[in-house]
Amino acid sequence: MELPEIKATTQDHLDMADIREDLVVLKTGDVAAIISTTAVNFALLSEMEQDALIAAFSMLLNSITYPIQIVIRSKRVDISNYITKVVKVEQGLTDPLLKRQVQSYRKFVQDLVKVNDVLAKRFFVVIPSRSTGFQERGSTAFDWVGKMFGTHTKRVKVDADQALKRAKPELLPKVDHVIGEFGRLGIKARQLTTQEIVELYFEIYNPSSAEAQRIRTDIGDYRTAIVEPAILEE
Repeated sequence: MELPEIKATTQDHLDMADIREDLVVLKTGDVAAIISTTAVNFALLSEMEQDALIAAFSMLLNSITYPIQIVIRSKRVDISNYITKVVKVEQGLTDPLLKRQVQSYRKFVQDLVKVNDVLAKRFFVVIPSRSTGFQERGSTAFDWVGKMFGTHTKRVKVDADQALKRAKPELLPKVDHVIGEFGRLGIKARQLTTQEIVELYFEIYNPSSAEAQRIRTDIGDYRTAIVEPAILEE
């Protein structure tokens, strides 16, 4: 029995073509680096420290002559395991005063999560390579309509090796510059590895299963982080 021709896949809705060498290769042929940063509690700083931080941040912005994207990812956190650990600590205490304090703390946390969501925030800076102006031959401004319904008949395969070769000399100095400028703010920044980028995208596209399912195998065991679809020609 001849299998029907696959005209569309879920990967048509993804923007990335490949993830390798700690960089993301987009379907446009562009390449992007992702930097993860810590945060500073601005409200807890003194007025002098706040002024110094604002001045340093303005210097960071003025030193950047290329586009960047700042992403703040908020994620609900299940603290039931944490509550269980607190209960075990509470049960193991023999001092009545300490036990009452831990019990009061546990009730406070339990009441707090009933009213407010507990969120974990992660901060990222995305640095893209200079646009290549890549466009599929014969494409139009309304191609997205056909792609949405799976009616397009052609996919363009991005040459990831060439894209990385072209983008790395441009991106790496930018990454070093941004990380150094964040260091002046007292913020630790580092570039995400291939494994971390894959795990990040997995959490974004699989929010319901990401909690129970993890990518435990090192991504280097795979030939590519993104499954390559067949190229369909007209």
